[in-house]
Amino acid sequence: MTSIRKIRGFSDIMGPEARKFRLMEERASAVFGRYGYDELRMPLLERTELFARSIGSDTDVVQKEMFTFPDRKGRYVTLRPEATAGAVRAYIENKLYSGQNLTKVFTVGPMFRYERPQKGRQRQFHQVNAEAFGSASPLLDAEMVLMLWTYLGELGLTDLTLQINSLGCRECQPEYARRLQEYLRDTDADGFCSDCRERRERNPLRLLDCKQTQCQELMREAPSMLDCLCEECRPHFNTVMDNLQRMGIAYEVNSRLVRGLDYYQRTTFEVLSGEIGAQSSVAGGGRYDDLVRQLGGPDHPAIGFACGMERLSLLLDDPAPADTDFYVAILDDNGLAQGMRICEDLRRKGLSGEMSYETGSLKSQVRHADRIGARYCIFLGRDELESGRLTVRDMGSGEQYQREAEALPELLGQ
Repeated sequence: MTSIRKIRGFSDIMGPEARKFRLMEERASAVFGRYGYDELRMPLLERTELFARSIGSDTDVVQKEMFTFPDRKGRYVTLRPEATAGAVRAYIENKLYSGQNLTKVFTVGPMFRYERPQKGRQRQFHQVNAEAFGSASPLLDAEMVLMLWTYLGELGLTDLTLQINSLGCRECQPEYARRLQEYLRDTDADGFCSDCRERRERNPLRLLDCKQTQCQELMREAPSMLDCLCEECRPHFNTVMDNLQRMGIAYEVNSRLVRGLDYYQRTTFEVLSGEIGAQSSVAGGGRYDDLVRQLGGPDHPAIGFACGMERLSLLLDDPAPADTDFYVAILDDNGLAQGMRICEDLRRKGLSGEMSYETGSLKSQVRHADRIGARYCIFLGRDELESGRLTVRDMGSGEQYQREAEALPELLGQ
């Protein structure tokens, strides 16, 4: 009978890779907690309408990449392709805004998009997200970027570039859309890729986000959103930049940075790495001040970011496995029950270790103790059972001791 293999684009995460993911999760909880963020755990499955209304029905994510299917009652549901829409839904449905001006949450978990699997991105991928609701202050924008930069720094990442931009608001975006349409009317449509030829009419802003070389060349001279910012958006963006400078955060202004989702406005940002090739973005986000209102909630501004964990993992060194303090080698069948008691007593003292579940040769068990990195190997054979004193080998020095079971925690805890 043939074995069942995993689905393409879905990966098993284990060993050093799993330790990297745990490190990213633990650092996120620690860093974000210092900034006042609480963890939010959301469903993987949401109503399809949530993403169509928030991300944008004309985006590639909604049109091509979502895992969408009818449930048993014929209602369409979708495996979440990103976290922000679900966070907004949770913010509204659970009235997280009640009794407070500012709500800060972070999430960690899998997302799903039907894309071509590639280095650093699978069809099931994982993100660390942070979202803040209730303030339109540019100081929050700067703090959000600072928190992201701090998080990446505490992961040990250094070769990073921060890019920022402003996409304006509903007051100044129409003027930019008009200028962009004028520019596109004078640009040969045949030079764009097939996707961008469709986007020209439906959602021309998406042309700035295309990664195809020919499209980037054609859009190189396109008008800049920064030239169209209104009297509120311009000082907002200037304040963000001023505060990043004061906090010592270096950045580049990239007027072509639009991100891939329709809900972004005003401040947008992205962190790029020089170490992982063409797919260089490891984190990004921005403001989505209208999204809460659009999804039926109060008119509360918001901002957030997401970090791709698979891409961050490519930049991290393999964390060392957890220390193994001991291994109990059973050399006599009569020692199995006592070996289990010894192991459990040591674990309750905060030590970590394993035991043999059946008797074996001294040589093979010492070899196993060395393979799992045990600091000490405890031998339980006939002599130890008769004398009541255990033989303990220091796996580093090779030195051996005779100890009673009660004295083991003191010896192993040194």
